Amino acid sequence: MKIGVFDSGIGGEKVAYDLQVHFPDAKIITVSDREHLPYGSKSEAEITALTHAAIQPLLSEQCDTIVIACNTATSVALTSLRLTYPEQKFIGIEPMIKPAATMTKTGVICVCATPATLASERYSNLKNTFATDITVIEPNCSTWASLIETSSLDEELVRQQIIDCLDRDSDIIILGCTHYHWIKELIESIAKDRAIVLEPTSAIAARISSLIE
Repeated sequence: MKIGVFDSGIGGEKVAYDLQVHFPDAKIITVSDREHLPYGSKSEAEITALTHAAIQPLLSEQCDTIVIACNTATSVALTSLRLTYPEQKFIGIEPMIKPAATMTKTGVICVCATPATLASERYSNLKNTFATDITVIEPNCSTWASLIETSSLDEELVRQQIIDCLDRDSDIIILGCTHYHWIKELIESIAKDRAIVLEPTSAIAARISSLIE
């Protein structure tokens, strides 16, 4: 089995590493587009064009499935990719609003995501479908991806934003950008027993299994 993984930056490497654990015999090929980081502050037209260009090596490799391991690219470009390449299997990554809405006890969840993801129609539809009866807090994480990419993230900044969400009764924290997977342990240490931290690696693996079968 050959799995392609695309992300704008190093978030895809974490997803690829975790998928290799789930699929030890698979060949996993990663591509990124660090030259054009960050995606989260770009227009939808730019994101779509960049994503189409960046996945060409994965299409050439004839991957069984391609994981768009970028919430921003999924939110903006996935529909276009599926229309352009109807024979190719794509798996996107979206903020886990649906499971969070079923898990929350307080009725308040926190979504950490890029500005482009939060502004996208796809994300709006997720909220309108699954979060009509809960409060969704969206902290300003606009600089996180770039800072994580350059290993210069200010942990105190993350701490302040996460604690603010916790103090507003959020009991679920969604990591809506694969860059943030690299700081999952930090966020879990801040949240401790006050909130559950969700990211979609296991769901991606399950979806790959269903598609391949």
